[in-house]
Amino acid sequence: MLTIFFYALVFGFVFCLSPGAVLAETLRRGLLHGFTPALLVQIGSLVGDAVWAVIGLTGIALLIQHDAVRVPLTVICAVYLAWLGIRSLIDAWKLPASDEAPASSRKNALAVGAAISLANPKNIVYWGALGSALSGIVGATPSHGQTLMFFAGFMLASVLSCFLIAALVNLLRKNASPLWQRISYGTCGVVLIYLALLAAKGV
Repeated sequence: MLTIFFYALVFGFVFCLSPGAVLAETLRRGLLHGFTPALLVQIGSLVGDAVWAVIGLTGIALLIQHDAVRVPLTVICAVYLAWLGIRSLIDAWKLPASDEAPASSRKNALAVGAAISLANPKNIVYWGALGSALSGIVGATPSHGQTLMFFAGFMLASVLSCFLIAALVNLLRKNASPLWQRISYGTCGVVLIYLALLAAKGV
């Protein structure tokens, strides 16, 4: 069981620290408003991660592969990422005032993180692969206890990553010049739009 938990921790950190839409939006909001909104984007994304984890580890992934389900999800994901990317490019052009986020913005950050993760059907590919990896680790079809242990390890790594990433982004915010912030916003915008195009290409 400890081996399964360790593998899950490693996979969780790799998944959460890899570049992507959630990380880009975390950077954008963290540079703008600091630690709390960056953390809330990350925590919001855990909702989607948990949903996709359950889908991938229980075999429901086969349903998501049907075009009737996959195509609408992919279109929603592409449009949403493109919208976030355009907003980030606007921030790069017209640098917004950097201050503490109001309560409404914090709730929005939580919802944005969840929406990015839930609307991204690419996550099912990752979790489908992890489901197969878990079978390889245990050398057979994993039991409910083994699956639960794997899920727990992954989510623990995800929670720890949330605080680590938010803290690093907040540190960058405190030491970043306006020029560096413009470059960061612009880079995030380009990355988000690029991910939107990749998602649209998969329709």
